[in-house]
Amino acid sequence: MTQNLREESITNPAGRGGSHLHAAGAFLYFGPMNAQNIAIVGATGAVGVEILRVLERRNFPVASLKLLASARSAGKTLEFKGKPYTVEEVKASSFKGVDIAFFSAGATRSREFAPHAKAAGAVVIDNSSAFRMDPNVPLVVPEVNPGDLRNHNGVIANPNCTAAILATAVWPIHQAVGIRKIVVSTYQSTSGAGAAAMQELEDQVHQYAEGREVTRKVFPHQIAFNLFSHNTKVAENGYNEEENKVVEEMRKMFHAPELPILPTCIRVPVLRAHSEAVTLELEKPLSPAEARALMEKAPGVKVVDDPVANHFPMPLEASGDLDVHVGRIRSDLSNPNGLALFVAGDQLLKGAAWNAVQIAEELARPAHAAQAAE
Repeated sequence: MTQNLREESITNPAGRGGSHLHAAGAFLYFGPMNAQNIAIVGATGAVGVEILRVLERRNFPVASLKLLASARSAGKTLEFKGKPYTVEEVKASSFKGVDIAFFSAGATRSREFAPHAKAAGAVVIDNSSAFRMDPNVPLVVPEVNPGDLRNHNGVIANPNCTAAILATAVWPIHQAVGIRKIVVSTYQSTSGAGAAAMQELEDQVHQYAEGREVTRKVFPHQIAFNLFSHNTKVAENGYNEEENKVVEEMRKMFHAPELPILPTCIRVPVLRAHSEAVTLELEKPLSPAEARALMEKAPGVKVVDDPVANHFPMPLEASGDLDVHVGRIRSDLSNPNGLALFVAGDQLLKGAAWNAVQIAEELARPAHAAQAAE
């Protein structure tokens, strides 16, 4: 069956700005792009489908398109710009003639097939954790550290979704006055665990409403009408894998290996978009008004901060939007150099697909191609 990529709206379902980027958060890279031969590994997964949507939404210059997945998904068709494409089984020989290969099929697949893509001459943009902390692989959020792209050797890592959203939100403040410490509590949607997890939430809501037994397959605990600590293994330091990723990846992207970060990551019964409560200890004082002015000019950020209407970032409104929503900007009453804010961002977009396409857009610029040839 052909899956039409227009079946679900890629604009904000609440109708608040999701169909375009506002002026301050506009596309970072201007000018023409060279057409690219594209491959997507994991094309039938939640992030793979979003990559297709964003490529179409951005009118990315796709010269040719190859959709790759496991043998189980081979033969399915996905639609791109009104044309059906058949999904092929990913093999070592799949990358001949490919310029950019998006990988979104998990770390095991990335480790297995990324070397073949690189050997064939493709640049790999990897959404898994496989290469993020490799010192020879740049970990990039284009609003934060686009210069690191110049150091790639055929593989570029997309950060963890929680870290990508957090980095986009707080980077303007770090640039202005310096961040001494970050305390962040996350409210992570089921989309972070994939399409099956989103379906499990919907199924459990129906089961609960109908008085039936609530069953679970994806999560270790019931997710409907519940929340729990992020469902990853707790390490010896007392922090789970998600929390440790946030610490390590933020430090790498900010080029601040000793930056103190205290994360608490929680899974919540929301279908899509992660939220984060952030408290910053700054090197110098910054008023809420000054912080708001910074955010309003920052790329990739949309200020949603209306105390009178009690209207602040919400996952419902962040879903489908390319920007990260930031609000509840206020002073930390316990610290004269403290600032608090609340953030919501689409995990499948800025946390994955959109960030990857942003990187691809930079690679497709003639200026980048000229640098790479030097």
